[in-house]
Amino acid sequence: MKTILNQLFQHKVLTEPEAETVIKEMAKGDIPDAQVAAFLTVYNMRPIRLEEFKGFRKALLDLAIPVDLSAYKTVDMCGTGGDSKNTFNISTLASFVVAGAGYKVAKHGNYGVSSVSGSSNVLEALGYKFTNDETILQQQVADANITFLHAPKFHPAMAAVAPARRAFGLKTFFNMLGPVVNPVRPTYQLAGVFSLELARLYQYLFQDETGKRYAVIYGLDGYDEISLTGKFVIKDNQGEHLLSPKDLRLPQVSQRDIFGGNTVEEAVAIFKRIIEGKGSEAQNNVVCANAAMAIKLFRPEANFKTCFEEAEESLLSLKALKSLEIITA
Repeated sequence: MKTILNQLFQHKVLTEPEAETVIKEMAKGDIPDAQVAAFLTVYNMRPIRLEEFKGFRKALLDLAIPVDLSAYKTVDMCGTGGDSKNTFNISTLASFVVAGAGYKVAKHGNYGVSSVSGSSNVLEALGYKFTNDETILQQQVADANITFLHAPKFHPAMAAVAPARRAFGLKTFFNMLGPVVNPVRPTYQLAGVFSLELARLYQYLFQDETGKRYAVIYGLDGYDEISLTGKFVIKDNQGEHLLSPKDLRLPQVSQRDIFGGNTVEEAVAIFKRIIEGKGSEAQNNVVCANAAMAIKLFRPEANFKTCFEEAEESLLSLKALKSLEIITA
């Protein structure tokens, strides 16, 4: 590790194999926390390079507990977090909306990073039992069109660096990797990121995957999802697009409209209200806009309006709620 640190302190870039090796060495738990923290600090001081990102990702996927959902073409809808916006659980709600519309979802998630309550906080509070039992996960997809993969259940090797990350106390490149280390390796991906630089990394990464359909979202006002608060960039298989709520024929909303609450309890109450069909117009529109983008990955020939209407029907007819009830029963 000292050799790697010296290399980084001289402003050198790791090769993909070097990046992969260092994460696998960290996962063994033999590297002192101080050296792990020093390594993390480097990437808070300079941008992560593509070859490094690829190596880190490969290591985490190699070390992950695998899940075989190859019988289905699934989508993951997950943001990096780290945007410090404290929105309600938009991508989680949108995932259930997509499932309610009949598409298969393998959502990867964790406890909150930049909000009071992440997807794991909410689903745990609603009674979902975290598991890495493949049989249970497959059954949930079959019955409810959705399953949830609580990241710590599938990346046990990362427990070795958890103390150093907690002591570090800041967002790290591990947060950037969250959406791209789903052990299911889904066919489709709707990924939200907190910076344009990271959006580019994701696009380069997904372009290398044969058969992958993806959309990477970055809000110019910093959101890691389609927030409808302003303009946003989408990078997908067709290129790059700069869009606004007006382009989607939806009204712009304010940050206050999508606030996620001050406690987990408040976040859960907001989540339940929306999935029970009692959300505000702004809340429903934001959820359905993100769900529509995911549906469009399954149906690239369809226009956004058609996909949005499909998402809205799933939410308001309580099909999304039914999917939630099945996996939390």
